[in-house]
Amino acid sequence: MKKIGFIDLHLDQFHANKYPAWIEQASGGAMKVVYAYGKRDKENGISNADWCKEHGIELLATIEEVVAQSDYLIVLSPDNPECHEELSQLPLKSGKPTYIDKTFAPDRATAIRLFDLAEAHGTPMFSTSALRFASEYAELDSQGIQTINSWGPGAFSNYAIHQIEPIISLMGANPLRVMYTGTAESPALLIDFGDERQATINHLGDNCPFTLGIKQDTGSFSQVTANSNFFLLFIEQLVRFFESGRPTVASAETIAVITVIEYGMKAAQTPYVWVDLPTA
Repeated sequence: MKKIGFIDLHLDQFHANKYPAWIEQASGGAMKVVYAYGKRDKENGISNADWCKEHGIELLATIEEVVAQSDYLIVLSPDNPECHEELSQLPLKSGKPTYIDKTFAPDRATAIRLFDLAEAHGTPMFSTSALRFASEYAELDSQGIQTINSWGPGAFSNYAIHQIEPIISLMGANPLRVMYTGTAESPALLIDFGDERQATINHLGDNCPFTLGIKQDTGSFSQVTANSNFFLLFIEQLVRFFESGRPTVASAETIAVITVIEYGMKAAQTPYVWVDLPTA
């Protein structure tokens, strides 16, 4: 059995609660989360020690111990990407396959530093939104997409990635500029890929399903909603990554996703004005 170590800001959160059972199931018991580290206890939540007792996982005192004793590593902290660079330093120097949870980084510069660090130490690494692997999205033909209109729930700050990631996977890792067109209650962003290729993301409330409307350059239109269990489909990809050591998502796409999020937040300060994206 291969041993997986969690590294987190605090262990009392949804992904940490669900990943252990999902990974064990998807791997047929060949992989198991055995060790965990949390930098601090969650405020008004379950302590790291109590969380580990509840989940039958050994709490270790340092990141060094988790890295040394694990075969594979998962850096969590999904809602605090500003902590990823600190939490990932030792994992990315270890040479051991490492997954860093969404949202990968708080900005483009940090994302590039993390990939550079992993490459310098020969550490296989990737990050993604689980929505990338929704079967309804994976079955789409990316050739000839002219326009995408994306809908989804949640706040822009931590849920925009779930709309932007599928768009980048379908339209490419070279967006040119963004324009904020939303409101405080319904954030929206226009993404320009050049050559009259554009995508929009719209946050339409907690009851809004993740949905894509797609127009091809042939004039045809399709609409798909992510009804599949994209979390478990993602976990299957994660298990394959650990088995093979081959990243499932290209670094250029992840950097593009983070760039759109970062500059989308900047664009929100000046609505209806194009903001150019860096390309180097």
